[in-house]
Amino acid sequence: MESAFKHYSVMAEEVISGLDIKPDGIYVDGTLGGGGHSSLIASRLNNGRLIGLDRDEDAIKAATERLKPFGERVTIVRENYENVKRVLSNLNVEAVDGILLDLGVSSFQLDTEGRGFTYRNEDAPLDMRMDRRDGTTASDIINTYSEEELKRILRDYGEERFAGKIASEIVKRRKDKRIETAGELNSIIRDSIPKKLQKDGHPSKRTYQALRIELNRELTILENTIDDMADLLKPGGRLCIITFHSLEDRIVKLHFKKLQDPCTCPKEFPVCVCGKKSKGKVLTTKPIVPTEEELSENKRSKSAKLRIFVRGDKDGKI
Repeated sequence: MESAFKHYSVMAEEVISGLDIKPDGIYVDGTLGGGGHSSLIASRLNNGRLIGLDRDEDAIKAATERLKPFGERVTIVRENYENVKRVLSNLNVEAVDGILLDLGVSSFQLDTEGRGFTYRNEDAPLDMRMDRRDGTTASDIINTYSEEELKRILRDYGEERFAGKIASEIVKRRKDKRIETAGELNSIIRDSIPKKLQKDGHPSKRTYQALRIELNRELTILENTIDDMADLLKPGGRLCIITFHSLEDRIVKLHFKKLQDPCTCPKEFPVCVCGKKSKGKVLTTKPIVPTEEELSENKRSKSAKLRIFVRGDKDGKI
């Protein structure tokens, strides 16, 4: 039986403050989830508009119900945030006052057995699709990728020390039987990592992260979309991004830094001659993290980091 869609709104107060919401502004929630952050944004709008995107059908259903009280202030689109430019164009929106991305996996996705995002239910199928319209599942990756490809994603996306050993064991086991459940994959991982090193958290955690990122193209989409989102902001508009692991945070940090200072001239040049202009300012020299109070209420927010960028005028000035 599937649980009700729920997703704790991580750093809700910090997000609302970071977006600096104008009652008549236009805002985009690119990762709608259950509509938690969006309901807080919409409640602060008068003549403004909120556009919510998500590729998960269950999220769309839950958010639609939750945001009903806000009526025409809210527009919900089932779409990946990588297509935000096209979505806004279709809605005749040229620029917005704020964009939010909360890149975490929802509690619903983690807790619903059939979604296959968690290693804790041994009978769960290895699915992990954010959008179940997509054909390929995590099981397909495990059973068709070469040993080198598996090693690469486990190393690069999971930062797994034993990527080579796990990849080798997967290829060995799948010769006898297709690997289809969390229990089967967990068994392979446990046999690939020395037992004395399995005490620090669940041994499958990094592998599952890597498979989920590869399957849903999470880092590629983030990398390719940050600049587009910055371009869609009005002067003074805010881009707020919550990440949950170092790979995501590194991408956001570097892109924000480049948006603020795109100059490619050698440091010894006395003046800039490349002609690249700043698009604004990074408001978070260090990422904002959850308070102790929030951590006591929601342990899953432990690794969350919020970074904020504000769009400048044509010269990048705020």
